Amino acid sequence: MGTMPKKSNGRGDTMRRRLAHEAARLIAEHGIENYRLAKRKAAHKLGVSERNFLPANAEVHSALAEYQRLFDGAAHSDRLLEFRRTAREAMLMFEDFQPRLVGPVLAGTATRHSEVNLHLFADAPEDVAMRLLDDRIAYRSAEKRIRYVDDRVIRYPAFRFKAFCNGIEIVVFPTDGLREAPACPVNGRPMQRANLKEVERLLDAMHADN
Repeated sequence: MGTMPKKSNGRGDTMRRRLAHEAARLIAEHGIENYRLAKRKAAHKLGVSERNFLPANAEVHSALAEYQRLFDGAAHSDRLLEFRRTAREAMLMFEDFQPRLVGPVLAGTATRHSEVNLHLFADAPEDVAMRLLDDRIAYRSAEKRIRYVDDRVIRYPAFRFKAFCNGIEIVVFPTDGLREAPACPVNGRPMQRANLKEVERLLDAMHADN
């Protein structure tokens, strides 16, 4: 779960910034999805052993956005546009399951290693599997551990596959799962979810900017 940024204290601030930027680089260049793992690897590389120097997830997230702006530029914008187009097509495919876009593609921090992350809602997860089979899409099934704001952790069915030239991960919640979003790994608050209309508005805004 995300934590609030640490209080200012000189050397600690400087080291946290270095660690946040190194963790961001690892996420961008090596596809590390877990912020905690990225911070541990960054600390190991920089020879930092004091846990108090570790940045908050929100600091790493900000550093990642800065890294992409500085080093990826137009390539990042093009990649994000492609991912969001994939998200729209996948959401249209699963429109019966009230799809919601979540994660880095929605937040705008997707890297070249990212997948499109969708939440679907169905009381019978096998209905989602049947839709994939009907569309002749090969998939891998798994369980996904989902953490909530109150620290509950629940496992839900998940499906991973490739479509529209990108990787897609779907997590299937019960239909009443729309009422309560999981915790955001960046800040610990309820996760942002975007429906199809909201994703289309994002795409319209991106096209307008180009």
